[in-house]
Amino acid sequence: MITDSKKNEATREFVTLMIAGQVFGVEVKDIHDVFQPDRITPVPLAPPEICGVLNLRGRVVTAVDARVRLGLQVDEQSDQPMAVGVDCNGESYGLIVDSVNEVMRLPDSAYEANPVNLDPRWQEVSQGVYRLEDQLLVVLDLGRMLRFGEKSEAA
Repeated sequence: MITDSKKNEATREFVTLMIAGQVFGVEVKDIHDVFQPDRITPVPLAPPEICGVLNLRGRVVTAVDARVRLGLQVDEQSDQPMAVGVDCNGESYGLIVDSVNEVMRLPDSAYEANPVNLDPRWQEVSQGVYRLEDQLLVVLDLGRMLRFGEKSEAA
């Protein structure tokens, strides 16, 4: 039974993404498409996280491999990868993931800052986390997730 205090509690809705067995979340409001990428055309000299470009209903979309961006094993990818279409800084992207799962509505009160032991690559692209019943949902910051090459330029 929902109490009055629970009924009025602020919540956020996330599309959950599975990437190498880990659950990540992107706010529903930030996703405009969920699709299965058909053909990705490689782009010479692109950063390693850029798979290439694809055609999504007549638009050229940059395909970003979430596994590479998060420093995860690439060779385990599913046979039928999925993609979520997002816009960031005026550009369209297709974030390639293993699967797109359910939409979850989570209370703001359960949101936590990144744990200190979260991998530094994940801290760089994460807004925070939710501790679910049997797993950790890492909330992706798309602005930082889709920022490429800054470390290599500084090196």
